[in-house]
Amino acid sequence: MTIETYARETLKLTCSRDDLAWALSVVGRAVSTRTTVQILGGILLRVENGRLELAATDMEMSLRTSFDVVAEKGGSVVVPGRLLVEIVRLLPPGDVTLAYTPEDGSVSLSCGAASYRLNTYAADDFPRLPGAEPGDLLELDREAFLETVAKVSRAASRDESRPVLTGILVRLEGDIVAMAATDSYRLSVKETRLPTAPSGELEAIVPARALGELARIAQGSTAETLRLGAQENQVVFVLDGVWVTARRIDGQFPNYRQLRPETFEVEMTLPREELLDVVRRVAVLAQRNSPLRLRFEEGQLTIQAQTQDVGEASESLPISYHGDLLEIGFNPDFLREGLESVAEADVHLRLISPLRPGLITGAGDDFWYLIMPIRLAG
Repeated sequence: MTIETYARETLKLTCSRDDLAWALSVVGRAVSTRTTVQILGGILLRVENGRLELAATDMEMSLRTSFDVVAEKGGSVVVPGRLLVEIVRLLPPGDVTLAYTPEDGSVSLSCGAASYRLNTYAADDFPRLPGAEPGDLLELDREAFLETVAKVSRAASRDESRPVLTGILVRLEGDIVAMAATDSYRLSVKETRLPTAPSGELEAIVPARALGELARIAQGSTAETLRLGAQENQVVFVLDGVWVTARRIDGQFPNYRQLRPETFEVEMTLPREELLDVVRRVAVLAQRNSPLRLRFEEGQLTIQAQTQDVGEASESLPISYHGDLLEIGFNPDFLREGLESVAEADVHLRLISPLRPGLITGAGDDFWYLIMPIRLAG
């Protein structure tokens, strides 16, 4: 992001407390928690042409939105973000008046009988956020895009020492949106056919956090489409007037197609809900990184967990399995999340050996979840 200058002008406006609280709840999630750069702990307020624009950034992700206000004077100011969010959230219903004069160096805020005065930061120190011309953005189906995000996002790594794995690979090609995420212990892939093909193609590694914010913003949205675009260093999403901008992650994402085994020794179809319930119950006793032990034998699957000094659990369910005894261990959370990601009534489980990855899919092949096993003791 480049640093440019915002005009420091007198600002005065009146707006609905509910509108202001909503906008702050959106952009406030991008306020930086690092105290070393004070300006990043603020929210930019800018009034122009009868609209109040709010923006926040931590230099990795930015959020901004705007809404109509009654503006007496236009201008810009940066106000301490978390403090402003908390104050407005607690205000009584009614109209809020905001006023700022550069000479005073503070913002006054009033609503009913409540009034506040807050010190401010210089608006010309706030980073200029990247934008995009409407023609540079691709338009696609909101529901299909966000459904794809939901399927893969939990597999993204949270280990900042490997930045590429903290992102989700997003590919738009023709009428297909494909996403992949991995933390090196599991790999989640989803390909979704769009109702209408966008007018261009795109490939970028997008921070999982940014896509999570987009999904959160979309929860109350009724829009049928969203817009997105990739620039040299940034990726931009626009939904219902909210702009989500994130720094593109550099690096080579693993070739997920090559990681999927071509053949398996064991393939079976299991009732998803019943299996998921058993996994959840038994996993309660899988503590301190203990694995779930899955024991496949003629006509039966037994799932076990044991944690030293805590206890053990075991539960069986009948399945259509015919073959040699097979025992394999999985991380309980990873297995549960893989099963939860399947939408169909039945889940297909494919295995090779106790030391090779297993594959979880639904009825089709548009979603698959590869999970590495844990070596079992004994």
